[in-house]
Amino acid sequence: MIYEAVIVTRNADNTAHIAPLGFRWQSEHVVLAPFRPSTTLDNLQRSRQAVVNLTDNVAVIAGCLTGRRDWATVPAHRVRGWRLVDTLAHMELEIEGMEDNERRPRFFCNVVHQETHSAFKGFNRAQAAVIEAAILVSRLHLLPAEKIDNEIGYLKMALEKTAGERERLAWGWLMERIESFRRKANQKAEGL
Repeated sequence: MIYEAVIVTRNADNTAHIAPLGFRWQSEHVVLAPFRPSTTLDNLQRSRQAVVNLTDNVAVIAGCLTGRRDWATVPAHRVRGWRLVDTLAHMELEIEGMEDNERRPRFFCNVVHQETHSAFKGFNRAQAAVIEAAILVSRLHLLPAEKIDNEIGYLKMALEKTAGERERLAWGWLMERIESFRRKANQKAEGL
């Protein structure tokens, strides 16, 4: 099972890098598998630490995918890094081992500290729709436009019925990103 979260890693200049990333549990290890190339991958290889944030604020996920990475953080307790302020819970990780792969290396991490900050208020279909749309946006360069349009059309129904302000804002950012990607692709195809 893959759990969607927001990971904070430490850049080479000791600043926070915030990115959405799914993770799995394998026995007692959290398994992270970022794509090559990525800043998250570089940071994990160098620092061998990370903080996984379990947030219900889907605007953070959509924001990171659309160039909005300036989210409030506070220092972590046991690793050199940060956690999000707006998170329900977080886990501080130290990497125990790595399994190399040309596309997605896997990092096996020990949880060295975890904390709950707020109660989970329940499932929301609009939040799930934003997460699914964010995954589509992260794969714009891989998926046919027709598949993206069909899935966005379906997801939009849940958004229209159940979204709050944060979900509508996040959805708007993702739709702008799709439009921008397509506009650039069309310009490139036309030789502009």
